[in-house]
Amino acid sequence: MARDRFSTATRLRLLGEQTAARVYRSQTRRQARRSRLTGRAAFLALVVCSMIVALAYPMRQYVSQRNDIAEQERLAEAARERVERLRDEKARLQDDAYVMRLAREHLHMVLPGETGYIMIDPEAAERHRAEEGGVDRPWYSNVWDGVDHADAGR
Repeated sequence: MARDRFSTATRLRLLGEQTAARVYRSQTRRQARRSRLTGRAAFLALVVCSMIVALAYPMRQYVSQRNDIAEQERLAEAARERVERLRDEKARLQDDAYVMRLAREHLHMVLPGETGYIMIDPEAAERHRAEEGGVDRPWYSNVWDGVDHADAGR
């Protein structure tokens, strides 16, 4: 019944005041949030972002070049090892006994007065015949096939 004592105009005025107070509180909260980000802070954030963008490309280039340098150092080390192996092989080839051993192993060389024997593995010979269709081929066909196979490996 206390409400009945107020007129409609009074009620509207109170409602308007309450609404105005809510709007005022809302605006002050927004302004408080806005005031946290000052002009100096915004400028500082802009400078920091600009520096990050400005340094991104040089840093990427630096990292890429460091990777390239590491790869080139690895390749140089591999080349040094290969040169060392080739020097060792060259030194071994200066030894006549080593050259004779290679000639005996790979070329089936025999010295005068020696008898050379070649042992053929029966299973390997059978496989070779099966691959060739079961017929014996002339020796020169085998030679040309060997040349072709040696050249195909490169």
